[in-house]
Amino acid sequence: MSTGVTISSISDYAILGCGSVGYAVAEELVEQGKDVLIIDRDESRVESLRDQDLDARTADISEPETADLVADRDVVLILASDVESNKRAVEHIRNVDDTQFVVARASDPVSGDELEELGADIVINPSSVIAESALRALESGELEYNAGKLAQLLEQTSERLAIVTQDSPDPDSIASAAALQAIATHLGIESDIIYLGDVGHQENRAFVNLLGIDLVQWDEIEDHTVYDTVALVDHATSSEMDLSVDIIVDHHEPEEEYEPEFVDIRPNMSSTSTIMTKYIQEFDMNVSEEVATALLYGIRAETLDFKRDTTPADLTAAAYLYPFANHDTLEQVESPSMSPETLDVLAEAITNRDVQGSHLVSNAGLVRDREALTQAANHLLDLEGVTTTAVFGIADETIFLAGRSKDIRINIGKVLEDAYGEMGETAGHSTQASAEIPLGIFTGIEISEDTRDTLLELTEEAVKRTLFDAMGVEGTSEGSNGN
Repeated sequence: MSTGVTISSISDYAILGCGSVGYAVAEELVEQGKDVLIIDRDESRVESLRDQDLDARTADISEPETADLVADRDVVLILASDVESNKRAVEHIRNVDDTQFVVARASDPVSGDELEELGADIVINPSSVIAESALRALESGELEYNAGKLAQLLEQTSERLAIVTQDSPDPDSIASAAALQAIATHLGIESDIIYLGDVGHQENRAFVNLLGIDLVQWDEIEDHTVYDTVALVDHATSSEMDLSVDIIVDHHEPEEEYEPEFVDIRPNMSSTSTIMTKYIQEFDMNVSEEVATALLYGIRAETLDFKRDTTPADLTAAAYLYPFANHDTLEQVESPSMSPETLDVLAEAITNRDVQGSHLVSNAGLVRDREALTQAANHLLDLEGVTTTAVFGIADETIFLAGRSKDIRINIGKVLEDAYGEMGETAGHSTQASAEIPLGIFTGIEISEDTRDTLLELTEEAVKRTLFDAMGVEGTSEGSNGN
């Protein structure tokens, strides 16, 4: 088989079998200025091709002599509708020369495998190509239709658009909101990006500050009635806002039931940033450096730098954004300084880690910054032999827990749902999740200096036992730190 051919430098081609497929390929190659030799056994067809100033010769492609006719060609495309003739052509060519690049036409997967075994470098199946082309056309048509519908809905905004992120927004949610805001601005619509919780994670704070993304806390808004259009991006909820939802864009199904006018939910994509990039392209906008950088980082964050659940759509979106993004800013966002609070939580989590097999659970004690739990869970996942981590701590009479997993056998979101779904709130998916459980569920004890140690001890025992049970780990070894 050919191993050293660079397709872009090739100029000499042969097409064996010039029916409708072969003719279409020949036309395109000639238009590109390539030297094309056509071989077909139909004399009248060959004559017609010659009348069009094409280099065509009459021969049976299944005969050994044909291989000699095309011996000087870098690439041979065997495109007859008769697959048996194609097989013999591949066989004869490989008997003469194993360096030519050979493309052969199959009729089904079985004949495709046979052509590959005979030495074809690439096998094409016209029916599969047509199906893929139809699906791409359908996707493009749906996107065009959705973009028109979204624009129509946004343009009905008479006062202001509310773009609502996750309560404590992550990069994908923030970037998606920034993209929708850019689209709204492109259409002449004023908008605000709104969140209900806090931007606690240092990386997320750095992300917002460095890119100059303006986020508004819901409780700081004096007049909520100015928002006559509401959009949820990346799995947001609006139960605390008492506003009807008009738009949902997400790569996960929402947990609550809505009846918006516009919905675009695509579980086949790894990030909402990917979806919003498609809309930026469809609106034919000049994407700003800030939005491009945000969307690229949103895709990278959701796919763990393209190492998790990455789809072709994510890669093509990232490729589009790459030249417009500020890569110095991306590097700064990815390497934020660690706060003393986060360092304390991480140290506490390392000291109190309990490892059962490849699962690690740790109590970080009383915490002020609950986002530090997320960073601790991420760092502990780097320990040798550990594939799943859960770090919990107490704040505001609530147990906050962050879970991470790189074990394909475990869905950490489902683990937390099974463990705490009936007693608290959980959210997440297969690789990352969180839980919030009212402290009274476990202890019934009020927090004070006198009860602190007892409270932590009771909480640790109850949370660990419940979590290890949900992970399928039988029994725990009290105080094990994985040494």
